[in-house]
Amino acid sequence: MERLKQSKKLVVRALTNEDWPVIETLFGDKGACGGCWCMSWRVPKGGKTWEQAKGERNRRAFRRLIQRGKVYGSLAFVGTEPVGWCNVGPRIDFPRLTRVKALQTDWNEGTWSVTCFYIPAKWRNQRVATALLKHAVAIARKHGAKSLEGYPVRPFKNADTPIPAAFAWTGVNALFEKEKFVKLTTPSDSRDVFVKKFRASK
Repeated sequence: MERLKQSKKLVVRALTNEDWPVIETLFGDKGACGGCWCMSWRVPKGGKTWEQAKGERNRRAFRRLIQRGKVYGSLAFVGTEPVGWCNVGPRIDFPRLTRVKALQTDWNEGTWSVTCFYIPAKWRNQRVATALLKHAVAIARKHGAKSLEGYPVRPFKNADTPIPAAFAWTGVNALFEKEKFVKLTTPSDSRDVFVKKFRASK
């Protein structure tokens, strides 16, 4: 596994509307995960509608959104190589969230969401996600968010069993806890929801 070196410092910056080539390089031919292209939460319906959108349709849709400046996110680099992505934005931009009962909260137009992370296998377990989330928090705050929600995958009952990366694309609890997010849910709920509230600037 390739390791970060002092000579190759991890740098995180905000996505721009000129970053489509960077996203293509990072996501690869599979669009990060089975043709998702970071569109999962943006497509209102699942099932057949989602299956039809996977791949090229999602790729074109995400490219248009980026080029029009409609996407917020954090990109991580080592040198010139993109090594990670975190999608963040107003919750209203992710209509599919409203269709998941377990993720319903008392949200409003000031609520933002961290919806996903993508880190290639060789760069995982190197604190890339930590840096991405910290930067995503800063983006939400900069754009006037009143609160920021996260929807990490719930840990297995056996705490010693690591969560496979394929299931951890929304993050893990420890990641949000480190950034001082507060858990809204209880063990009886089927999913976990975390929130970080921002103080109004004076």
